[in-house]
Amino acid sequence: MSDKKRGLGRGLSALIGETAKQAVVEPAAKPNAAAPATSSPQKQPGAGDDGFSSLGVDQLQPGKFQPRKHFEESELMALAASIEKSGILQPLLVRPVAGKSGQFEIIAGERRWRAAQKAKLHHVPVIVQDINDVTALEIGIIENVQRADLNPIEEAEGYQRLIDDFAYTQAELAETIGKSRSHIANLLRLTGAPDAVRKALVDGTLSMGHARALLGVSNAAALVKKIISEGLSVRAVEALASTDKDDTRPRDKVKKDSAPKDADTRALEKTITDSLGLSVSIDDKGDNKGGSVRVSYASLDQLDALVSKLIGQ
Repeated sequence: MSDKKRGLGRGLSALIGETAKQAVVEPAAKPNAAAPATSSPQKQPGAGDDGFSSLGVDQLQPGKFQPRKHFEESELMALAASIEKSGILQPLLVRPVAGKSGQFEIIAGERRWRAAQKAKLHHVPVIVQDINDVTALEIGIIENVQRADLNPIEEAEGYQRLIDDFAYTQAELAETIGKSRSHIANLLRLTGAPDAVRKALVDGTLSMGHARALLGVSNAAALVKKIISEGLSVRAVEALASTDKDDTRPRDKVKKDSAPKDADTRALEKTITDSLGLSVSIDDKGDNKGGSVRVSYASLDQLDALVSKLIGQ
């Protein structure tokens, strides 16, 4: 599987070829022109063996592995206006639908297809390829991620589907998608976010930083409203979330954590902090019962640097 995954991080152009991006179908001069029905892709005049084809909009259907679920109506209308003027400049990537002659599933380009219908085009340019399910999902995620078309929840669920359905690891995802492992890990955590947090992320009223701070918080819905109404910063939300989490711990645990640290522990914290360049907190249970070390980071770049140090890369 790893061999099959390599190289997809370059994006859609690696699969359909740079020349296909020059395709233009039904320009502004005649967006409503009638065209004969067709049950199979028609090669455009002058197209070579790797050229593009044309399909009727009614021959296409959304892909079952499309990670994007939300299409802004205003964006579709703007794209439709552009298509009416200049046509579709990049072909859609499609594959035949098994058991349905003349029908094709959209792998990449659903937004263009939707906008083309609003522009009343009859045909759209396509590249037809036999693509398996895992590659279809990879392409869907890569195309949308590279264009920043997915909201964080759609992106997270797309990654989770690759893990659940196709046995990807986070490291393989990072290599395939072209993102850092910390980015993948942080997004995957959002799949367990409360409904109020998920909705705010989809609506764009909450940032990734805010959402991460709210994970595991009991009153997340109330905090979401407070963040939006008061415009709270991520740091402020982290402080509120920390208080909420402290309040849910047993009283004896809170009391023990609040006990002052000895001079040796504080000195060790400073030594490690200076070495890593990150804030380090050591919580020792005492009596040789172990403890924990907490390393705080302010950005994904800092986390990447820490991971590199820990694994020796």
